[in-house]
Amino acid sequence: MITNPIIPGFNPDPCICRKGEDYYLAVSTFEWMPGLPVYHSRDLKHWELYTHVITDDEKVDLKKLPSAKGIWAPWSEPVYLHSSGFDASLFHDDDGRKYVVALEWETREGYEKPGAICMVEYDPEKKEIKGYPKRIWNGGTDRGCIEAPHLTKKNGYYYIMCAEGGTGYNHCVTMGRSRSVWGPYEKDPTNPILTSVPGESYERHNPDHLKPKYYNPDSVLQKAGHGSYVETPAGEVYMVFHVSRPFVPELCCTLGRETAIQKMMWTEDGWLRSASGSNMAQEETQESSLPERPLPQTPDFDDFDSGELGNWYYAPRIIPRRFADVKARPGWVRLRGQESRTSLNRVSILARKLTSVYARITTKMEFLPEVHQHSAGLILYYDNMNYINLRKYYSETLGGGALSIIHLENGVKTEFLNTRTAVEDCPIYLRLWIQGRKSWFEWSYDGEHYTKIGRIFETAKFSDEYCQYGEFTGTMVGLTCADRVRHQHCADFDFFEYIADETKPLD
Repeated sequence: MITNPIIPGFNPDPCICRKGEDYYLAVSTFEWMPGLPVYHSRDLKHWELYTHVITDDEKVDLKKLPSAKGIWAPWSEPVYLHSSGFDASLFHDDDGRKYVVALEWETREGYEKPGAICMVEYDPEKKEIKGYPKRIWNGGTDRGCIEAPHLTKKNGYYYIMCAEGGTGYNHCVTMGRSRSVWGPYEKDPTNPILTSVPGESYERHNPDHLKPKYYNPDSVLQKAGHGSYVETPAGEVYMVFHVSRPFVPELCCTLGRETAIQKMMWTEDGWLRSASGSNMAQEETQESSLPERPLPQTPDFDDFDSGELGNWYYAPRIIPRRFADVKARPGWVRLRGQESRTSLNRVSILARKLTSVYARITTKMEFLPEVHQHSAGLILYYDNMNYINLRKYYSETLGGGALSIIHLENGVKTEFLNTRTAVEDCPIYLRLWIQGRKSWFEWSYDGEHYTKIGRIFETAKFSDEYCQYGEFTGTMVGLTCADRVRHQHCADFDFFEYIADETKPLD
């Protein structure tokens, strides 16, 4: 069996395709760089982080963008097409013509929001659209908030697959079909074909995407929707989609939206159905007949000895290589400090995705701050308005290097002066524990005997539902350095260890 989610942590809006025996899956990244990770599999069960589509932060400038803006599920380096909406998807017809389907963002009063699905033909030679987008589909249910369209063709039918209900607790996958690419499209009679909350709901009047009243206590996987399917050479069908695993009763999804997969099948009358016989998102699904092919996984322990920065590291709005150097001091990563962590421009945070709310993160840092604007350490980060940072800095009060904790909660900053601790100018170990609802920091001189520092923080607050300035992303953990004077002072980190227990359920 395949256990969901197949790609845990912040991996929303999955889109899948096949080339020969290889399967590729791309997800959204919003303000994080590098953009659009592409995962690879040979058996639809084991996945590796293969590459990224966006690796140049000058061609794609995300600076000054607030959290959850930026890159929403495109597939290539930017080619301007139109500004009608979002979730654009290309369809390549068998006659050689190409089309762009997307949500048309509705701003007018008296019209259903966020809008309808529109389509326009695309000229691949001129790299531009032909004419204006036309509305072709208003959805297969009355849940409203339609988005994420994909067009495919099979046995003479054009199929449109969409997400409806909003990317929250009423989320789902729906389908329609037509003999003409322009429609009209008939609704699948059993829509939604996949969801976390079955049944009818009329929510077209409600543009709110979260809709927590539709939380289903009978499902571990919530918010199931935003689907994309692929067929194997043997004719097996699998659909990827995103889900969330919230803390209950808070209904806060610290890990964001995660990628799951489910085996599907075509019916005799040409509709797509779950092989389980239920339209509910399943924690486990049947494996394909493809030979099992394990792939390399992101390591738990990175000693920075390879001379190359791992592709699993991200930074907000800029590429990590702008400030992270693994060659300046072999066996260490050197982070050049830049702006405050609240900045929307150049921030030095080298982070990886949190994949479980049971995790231990450890590093060894060497850092000699010279003024109070110098700081470096370990961070639990949701966005620039919500983070906790255990940092070493220069304390004028103590006359030297010290540790303390800075907490930003929905933009309100708290510096816990009672945590201020003088430390020697030698390498120190920093540790972050995430144990369900409770998160806290520790530090050590020898890496064996740790001292707890500061209070216990609420993990659930790092979530779309709690954070007021951003949404759609997920929690990250990482290393950070700031030099708010000259953007030159550096901190060296000997290793980054991330130990997660993926087997513990949220409760």
